[in-house]
Amino acid sequence: MSTLSQFEFARNYTLGRLERAEAATWDEQPEGFNNTIRWNAGHIYSTMEYFINLVCPEYTAHHPEWGAFFGTGTRPGEWSGNTPSHEELLEALKEQPGRIRVVLEGKMDISLAKPMTIGALSMETVGDTVEFLVWHEGVHTGIIDALSRITK
Repeated sequence: MSTLSQFEFARNYTLGRLERAEAATWDEQPEGFNNTIRWNAGHIYSTMEYFINLVCPEYTAHHPEWGAFFGTGTRPGEWSGNTPSHEELLEALKEQPGRIRVVLEGKMDISLAKPMTIGALSMETVGDTVEFLVWHEGVHTGIIDALSRITK
């Protein structure tokens, strides 16, 4: 399975978990959780946009303003302004893979001008970065699933 196919597979799983979660629970933050379903959904989207634009500058990131809500280190309790609705987030997550596939198809082996490092992980190609993003999405989808179960 290609890296982009793995991404699309992971995204379909994410969307399934989000569509099962009741909209009324998207902003509940149970004790022991740092964020909400809405934050995790937006974080998946915003992180993907940021990193794909970073490794492929011809990719135009959509909704860069959402990073203020969903970037690493942000928290729902600190938000000011109107966050995207769950419908907006679902639509954005649905259309994102198509835009990414168009710009990255055939570019997985391209070396980055400067490898990116996160802890012990070094990403040296576009494909390495997408593989990290697929893993990242899976982590946050697991949290979405847990939040959805606990907030029922």
